[in-house]
Amino acid sequence: MRMPRRKPSFLFTTNSTTSAASTRKPNRPELRRAAALLFSAILLGTLLYSADNIRFITIQSQITRSSPRQLSSLEADPNHASGPSDPIGVQSAADLFDGAKKRVLSLHKEKEKCDLFDGEWIYEREEDENRRYPLYREEECVFLTEQVTCMRNGRKDDRYQRWRWQPRSCSLPRFDAKAFLEKLRNKRMMFVGDSLNRNQWESMVCLVQSILPWDKKTLIKTGSLNVFRAEEYNATLEFYWAPFLVESNSDDPAMHSIRDRIIRPTSILKHGANWKDVDFLIFNTYIWWMNGPKMKVLRKGIFSRRSIKYEEVERIVAYRRVLRTWSKWVAEHIDPQKTTVFFMSMSPAHETVTWENRNAIRCAMETLPITNSTGRIDVGTDWRLFTVAEDVIQSMRQVPVHYINITALSEVRKDAHTSVHTLRQGKVLTREQQADPATYADCIHWCLPGLPDVWNEFLYAKIMSNM
Repeated sequence: MRMPRRKPSFLFTTNSTTSAASTRKPNRPELRRAAALLFSAILLGTLLYSADNIRFITIQSQITRSSPRQLSSLEADPNHASGPSDPIGVQSAADLFDGAKKRVLSLHKEKEKCDLFDGEWIYEREEDENRRYPLYREEECVFLTEQVTCMRNGRKDDRYQRWRWQPRSCSLPRFDAKAFLEKLRNKRMMFVGDSLNRNQWESMVCLVQSILPWDKKTLIKTGSLNVFRAEEYNATLEFYWAPFLVESNSDDPAMHSIRDRIIRPTSILKHGANWKDVDFLIFNTYIWWMNGPKMKVLRKGIFSRRSIKYEEVERIVAYRRVLRTWSKWVAEHIDPQKTTVFFMSMSPAHETVTWENRNAIRCAMETLPITNSTGRIDVGTDWRLFTVAEDVIQSMRQVPVHYINITALSEVRKDAHTSVHTLRQGKVLTREQQADPATYADCIHWCLPGLPDVWNEFLYAKIMSNM
């Protein structure tokens, strides 16, 4: 008895009236149609698998360019993708792969946008396992001047050293002195400006000096120029005294405490001759503008001990004239292929108490930042000058200048000033003077280690990322 053949469950069917011979030999057109259907199914599966792999590559590419916080958000959301998915089955295979390739390439070309200056202060406790502040110890940096060594000068609390700045959308990289000095190998970095830029320069010296052998680092002060040299790297960190950037009657680094400060707003070449052939230039000018609402501007001639003719000009007008002179000098004398230029925004003072502390006398005895503010803090900062600097810098097309916006984040740090733990006329304040903060407190300069270390972390982040 012949057993009936089992009918195939797919690809083709047989007619019940066909002969045995025709049953053994299936119809060839039906075979071709079945093979085509099988190939289509295999191709569809391949495309689905490839599309998944393309999306994985796309996400991986984005992860490699993300900050740790962004990376964690990607890991938490496995459905995260860089854009809308392509409809499978509508596009051809070539279009699908070309589109994915373009998305992957665009991720590599895209530059991350992160506002380093928008964030919050986070206190690091002594027992915190991953704490990083202070970045160095006061007693370990012999290059600090007595003006800023607050603990040595009698300050009891060191909490001002332990505040870390945390940007909202990314993180500041940890300062690596060795990597930074490698970046500076055979190069010069110069801070140009007033005593706040000197404050920041001292901080930078302390940030790098600890990894250098004691006999391979030197500091030489000659007139307006201070030069710290890291001999093994043939690198220098320099400070040049020019409180107004242009010429003034306050240009003597030792004898500059002059009540009637007078500037020559279009005269900069004398100072500028010292700024050439520098690889990293960091400028600032602000606090010396705050003596009054108007500035004295030299009419003509040069500064001398004879009577000087000047005119009084609104502060903002004079500031704009000076920055235009400076920007013109930068455009004419700086090669952007060699030199990177930065401009520090204003370092705020805390001379007038506008925060909630009934017992406050200027910035004295302050041990915490301003933490209860719900709006803009008013500590007397002239934000008009901030806007002028920003506008001038944005107009500089030939040589780009990087604006380091330290003002708002520094306004809350009323706790970080040298206050009564500093010098007056070259001598550390006596106990009697320290007991009279209304007269002797310095609410302009900053203790070190302290806030200027964070400003230098901004520079570090910019320089190491090549902007």
